[in-house]
Amino acid sequence: MVLTVNIGNTHISVGGYHGREKLFSGRLSARPGMTADECAIALGQLLDLHGHGGCRWEGAILGSVAPALTAPMTAALRRRSDGRVLTVGPGLKSGLAICIDDPGQLGAELLCAGVAALDLAPGPVILLCADTALSLMGIDEKGRLLGGMILPGPKAALNALVKGTAQLPQVDLDAPRAALAPLAKNSAACLQAGSILGTAAMLDGLIARLRGELGENAWVAATGELPEAVLKAMGQPVRRCEDLILDGMNLIWLKNQK
Repeated sequence: MVLTVNIGNTHISVGGYHGREKLFSGRLSARPGMTADECAIALGQLLDLHGHGGCRWEGAILGSVAPALTAPMTAALRRRSDGRVLTVGPGLKSGLAICIDDPGQLGAELLCAGVAALDLAPGPVILLCADTALSLMGIDEKGRLLGGMILPGPKAALNALVKGTAQLPQVDLDAPRAALAPLAKNSAACLQAGSILGTAAMLDGLIARLRGELGENAWVAATGELPEAVLKAMGQPVRRCEDLILDGMNLIWLKNQK
């Protein structure tokens, strides 16, 4: 089994693969200050939960946008595996041409998502990756990642709004209590409608602009922490790909075997 680990700003996603077959996937909280021992314990408990605690690891591949957690997680992976531990970044073959000013600035999760998306269907494709931030990246029909946009995610924006105001309540964007409507009748419903419908309208507009650059046949691959209510409120067609980043990591692992 090969272990894939993607460290985001909010969660750590973990997957296990045998060849191209996904055996399991799960998530851990990304807590600043985790030690290598804590990372190893958390990984072990997650593997036990999914029935793979006793499996031998052939190796592991790690991607991270949280530098403080990269070293302890790498140490934890090396402690639990006799095989190679690869880190997504320069030096690994991905098959994706990165056509931006500094390819080293491209987040590991976006590279992996792009590799997996092109494995599902040919470009042009628009990647929509949601964590604390929303990232939209465009890949053309030749498999070249041309660039994109980064903006605050709806939960981060809502948290900043509530923190900066005296009377607005915190609300749950994953489970709206009432039907979303532009003319909401109370503060909580107004916040839910504004955050969800506003994000959906914004993404619809940005995707339309990206299709203007890439071609109207560009399809959208969405993955990450975007609330389901946002996807349902969008007018643009979107394909939800739950483990796109982990799948891409596994494909990169396979491309880099001797």
